[in-house]
Amino acid sequence: MAASACAPTAPLLGARITANRHCGGRTSRCAARTAAARVPRAIAVRAGESDEDVAIDRPDGPGPPKKWTRVMLKVSGEALAGEGGFGIDHEVVRNIAREVAEAALGGVQVAVVVGGGNFFRGAAHEGKGLDRASADYMGMLATVMNAISMQAAVESHGVPTRVMTAFSMPEVAEPYVRRRAIRHLEKGRVVIFGAGTGNPFFTTDTGAALRAAEINAQCVLKATMVDGVYDSDPKRDPHAKLYESLTYETVQRLGLGVMDLTAITLCQENDIPVVVFNLNKPGNIASALRGNKVGTCVSSDVEKFERADEEVPQKKGV
Repeated sequence: MAASACAPTAPLLGARITANRHCGGRTSRCAARTAAARVPRAIAVRAGESDEDVAIDRPDGPGPPKKWTRVMLKVSGEALAGEGGFGIDHEVVRNIAREVAEAALGGVQVAVVVGGGNFFRGAAHEGKGLDRASADYMGMLATVMNAISMQAAVESHGVPTRVMTAFSMPEVAEPYVRRRAIRHLEKGRVVIFGAGTGNPFFTTDTGAALRAAEINAQCVLKATMVDGVYDSDPKRDPHAKLYESLTYETVQRLGLGVMDLTAITLCQENDIPVVVFNLNKPGNIASALRGNKVGTCVSSDVEKFERADEEVPQKKGV
């Protein structure tokens, strides 16, 4: 699973944010503003604003080579909790957001699905006074809290961001509409999907696979706490082998814990590669978003995927 050669990390220097405001039938352009690196600056873009309000100009000139143009990043809720194991570790969220913003400013269209396990995991509460469906809905609400936190962190780097949820929460997020999500991505906005699929009995991994297929993402990047997919638990077995690449069939046959069966089947049927990598290594997220070689790749055709000089074409059909 090699992509084009690694390049130095592009600094988060100044994507210019310009806004068109419409008043009385006349359009006036606001002065271009420079969003400096690491300077908190929330973009005033929330649910209910017009799609035409904010657009982002990309920096000109050669940038780091990228294999993907539109990707889906899946981040588990447990990862957002950091070492505390519960709630939100804001340092972890800031680190993830910085690398997401870096890739977005470099021209990659980034969609994100966040889990909710740092607050509530529906499946774990089944039979404890809650039926499974009710517990899953509570878990969906937890993902929305994480999505809002991630939105604020990404916007602090000057990248406009939208949270879209599978059920209506108009005060805090837009309802998910496939074409609108794609339009946001085309305009350079990071789109964060909350509330999973909106249905109980489905994991957020399945939600990530479903949304990836719907928005024509070229890859699902699953950010985890380990370096990739192993033949055994690396925390228990010091001799565990890390796979560089696998086929969907091998994952299913060996029962490897890449994603749940529904999610991996969705990716297989829609020919969407899955890359499993360690989000705790600095630079890994931005590198994975650009298509550089990290972690383990799961795909239908390993040899085709591993051609370093091959550009993955943008999927057609919106």
